[in-house]
Amino acid sequence: QVQLVESGGGLVQPGGSLRLSCAASGRTSSGVAMGWSRQAPGKEREFVAAISWSGNTIYYADSVKGRFTISRDNANNTVWLQMNSLKPEDTAVYYCAVGLTVLTIRAGGVQSWGQGTQVTVSS
Repeated sequence: QVQLVESGGGLVQPGGSLRLSCAASGRTSSGVAMGWSRQAPGKEREFVAAISWSGNTIYYADSVKGRFTISRDNANNTVWLQMNSLKPEDTAVYYCAVGLTVLTIRAGGVQSWGQGTQVTVSS
C-alpha cells in the first residue's frame, strides 16, 4: 500500500497562488500515475489533474486549465500542483492520488488517496 501525504494548503486571496505537495512512501512502484482531486463542501469529489510516470502525459480538468500545473519528481516520489489565479470556487479539500494511468485517475480508479489538504480562496 502506498501512503500519500499532502501539504501546502492554506488561505489565499482571489488571484493568489499556492503550491501543493504530495509525498509518496511505502510500497511505491515505478510506472504509476499520480494526480489530484478535490472536494468542496456539499459536492462530490472531482478530478483536477493527473500526470503519467514519465511526465509525458498530463490531463487537467477544464475548470483549471491554464491556471494549474502538475509536475512530479520520481527520484523523490513527489508530485506538486502549482495553482495560480485562484478563484473562490477553487475552495476545497485537495487529495493526492495514485493510479495505474492518468485515464484511470481521471475516471476515479484510484489505488490510494492522501488525507487531504484544505485550500480556501477568500478575501
